[in-house]
Amino acid sequence: MTVRVLTGITTTGTPHLGNYAGAIRPAIAASRAKGVESFFFLADYHALIKADDPDRVARSRLEIAATWLACGLDPARVTFYRQSDIPEIPQLCWLLTCVAAKGLLNRAHAYKAAVDKNTAAGEDPDAGVTAGLYMYPVLMAADILAFGAHRVPVGRDQIQHIEMARDIGQRFNHLYGESWRRVTGATGEPLVLPEAQIDENVATLPGLDGRKMSKSYDNTIPLFAPPAELKRLVMSIVTDSRAPGEPKDTEGSAVFQLYQAFATAEQTEEMRHAFAEGIGWGDAKQRLLARIEEQVAPLREQYAQLIARPAQLEEILQEGARKARDITVPLLDGLQRAVGLGPFAAPRAAAAPKARAAAAKLPQFKQYREADGRFYFKLVDGNGTVLLQGDGHDSPREAGQLIARLRREGPTALHELEQRAVGLMGERVGTLGEDVAGVEAVVDALRQLAEDAA
Repeated sequence: MTVRVLTGITTTGTPHLGNYAGAIRPAIAASRAKGVESFFFLADYHALIKADDPDRVARSRLEIAATWLACGLDPARVTFYRQSDIPEIPQLCWLLTCVAAKGLLNRAHAYKAAVDKNTAAGEDPDAGVTAGLYMYPVLMAADILAFGAHRVPVGRDQIQHIEMARDIGQRFNHLYGESWRRVTGATGEPLVLPEAQIDENVATLPGLDGRKMSKSYDNTIPLFAPPAELKRLVMSIVTDSRAPGEPKDTEGSAVFQLYQAFATAEQTEEMRHAFAEGIGWGDAKQRLLARIEEQVAPLREQYAQLIARPAQLEEILQEGARKARDITVPLLDGLQRAVGLGPFAAPRAAAAPKARAAAAKLPQFKQYREADGRFYFKLVDGNGTVLLQGDGHDSPREAGQLIARLRREGPTALHELEQRAVGLMGERVGTLGEDVAGVEAVVDALRQLAEDAA
């Protein structure tokens, strides 16, 4: 059985070392496991609950998208998308809002914390509390339930939100499950109930002041800070007053914990021995800086290239949105009909499955990686016949970019070269499928995709 795992990243700030070691690095590693179908999304609707500066939100979306890709997230292997590009999420959020108990939402940690703070200050309990903050758990439930996620990796402080998603989903299933089975002809329940996935080994890194590295404490070290800025920040980490030659404790040391997060087991033991031998704090910080720079420098270069090409990021996220909506569109179609929002006329309702079947037979692009390590794509028709076999590329990003160009320019600029090769604006892109007579079949397929997108 394939397990669906979903991870959301709120777009309210610049990624820091703590984000990388505690979330980004382990999540990307987990996405490469066999039997796992991973979904990663930029939670930009959630960002509006916490930030009202549009420039900050816009910049954060760009930085976080570039960060995940620079750190090795493979958009050909996972579904990587923006929350705001999936209209079915707010649609589902409203369906869930109509079954969510107010008493359940009253118990949400974030809302209770805001009320308690106001009460302690002698203010109105709901002063400054928006409906967005209050409804945050329902939107999070929609994020998860829209994709039938089986597992959601979270910290212990987020477990309640997964439990609330289960409660709300269970309530919807109880009220509308029978109707959903009747209108769709499916079996089981309409919404998959998720489980929280807690990784006890995920690192929580200290910040400059020794507390948890967090934007809230203003004690972060940006992941892709320039070398000079990185050095300044590392050298400013708070330490005790022990002089060189005095043994130092690794327990509770921000310098040691940060070093451990970026070092091998052998390097960590060497540093532990150096602490016992009384290494000076300046030397210890220089070693920490070297370890961080060793890992981050290659990623920083990739990040800079991505940040400089927002159009490339846009193409990747739009392709991710198309993959995501292959799941959410049919789900919402069935859920809306289950709650009574289907078409009036019975003949139209009866014809809906045929329409969906026709849509399913549209041509589609498929991306994959071959044993040679290169990334390929093919365009197939509704019956699975290969119309165009793409050439190999060094990265999934290059293959994705070419697919985007084919969608955009192919219907008017695609042409046949010698020996059944296919070109786009003079550049070879692949070869015709074995059962295809000429490039016209590929052009027709691209026109169908363009018309469907419109």
